[in-house]
Amino acid sequence: MTSDRRQFLLFVAGSVAVAPSVRLLAQQLAASHESALPANVNDFLQVMDFEEAARRALPPAHWGYLATGVEDDLTLKMNVQAFRHIGLRPSRLVDVSKADTSVDVFGSIWETPIVICPVSSQRAFHAEGELATARAARAKHHTMVLSSFTTYSVEEVAKSLGQPPWYQLYMPMEWTDTERLVKRVEDAGCPAIVWTVDVLAGRNTPTAVRLAREDTRTCTACHTHGAGTFIHRPMYEGLGPRNNPPNATWSYVDRLKKLTRMKVLLKGLESAEDARLAVEHGADGLVVSNHGGRATETLRATIDCLPDVVAAVNGRVPVFVDGGVRHGTDIYKALALGARGVGIGRPYIWGLSAFGQEGVERVLDILRAELTLTMRQMGTPTVKDITAARLARASA
Repeated sequence: MTSDRRQFLLFVAGSVAVAPSVRLLAQQLAASHESALPANVNDFLQVMDFEEAARRALPPAHWGYLATGVEDDLTLKMNVQAFRHIGLRPSRLVDVSKADTSVDVFGSIWETPIVICPVSSQRAFHAEGELATARAARAKHHTMVLSSFTTYSVEEVAKSLGQPPWYQLYMPMEWTDTERLVKRVEDAGCPAIVWTVDVLAGRNTPTAVRLAREDTRTCTACHTHGAGTFIHRPMYEGLGPRNNPPNATWSYVDRLKKLTRMKVLLKGLESAEDARLAVEHGADGLVVSNHGGRATETLRATIDCLPDVVAAVNGRVPVFVDGGVRHGTDIYKALALGARGVGIGRPYIWGLSAFGQEGVERVLDILRAELTLTMRQMGTPTVKDITAARLARASA
């Protein structure tokens, strides 16, 4: 009965047919019926356990920013669900006494193929924000991609990480500002820049807007220019206020390549056609991504887009993928379909929101342990052994 009542209250809390005050009350009452969560971070057994912990830790507007997709959030959900339609075909009686998760990326050996994806404004989720994430990445030996909308500078993050991160670029509107920003990132020692190209036309995020409207806090202490504005964007100090030029074309890739010695990757590609064009214009790598379901309501999961992109580049550049990864088996499936590295976003932010650095580390530990176990169970003790032969299309 208690569970049924909580479900009813959650239904009312999410209904647009009732007044905001009633929805807020329903949300508060539902929270009073919530079961207890572990107090110790090491008692969390799966990545998904952290989602609820993060929801309870964050105010409505911040949770909405993290939880939202676009339109009906269907692409966001598809990213997760699509993995469930890919089965596994184990190979038995293989020596799996040891498992090696390492991969070669641009001549460097990564201990694991798990990549910490860029997520904006991490101080909205924890006071130490990107610095806590960087310390966790350093402790667990993972590559970190820093968002342009970081709340700490690339120089500060590099100190916590122990080395310069990869840098994700939201391109300024003015090319002169792009030149200044890219030079700063290169001077900081970043080995790669990852230009995100899937939100140049803007996006519609109603879930985030609805939850922001229900947030009754006074936010001016942090959001000095009003709720919804960025708290602090140190990488854009002295640059123009706008970014993501909607008039950008493939010629911008050419210009970006000429501008820097860093590896240039394009993030947000989902088709074979774009993949071929990216390689033709000199991209050093691709990230198959739909912004975690936050760009366009395509109803196509990134794991379903990955094989076409991998086939199109035909080994000429490494291909990475993110979106919907919640288990070590998900990472395994992406590797089997040709990904060189597999990115996570929301999962580590859930851990950050609930426990700070310790939460991020626990999420990384869980995923790495699950991937290692899956590799051994599947009879593929190295990443090179993981191929599409180990996959089977599962029934719906």
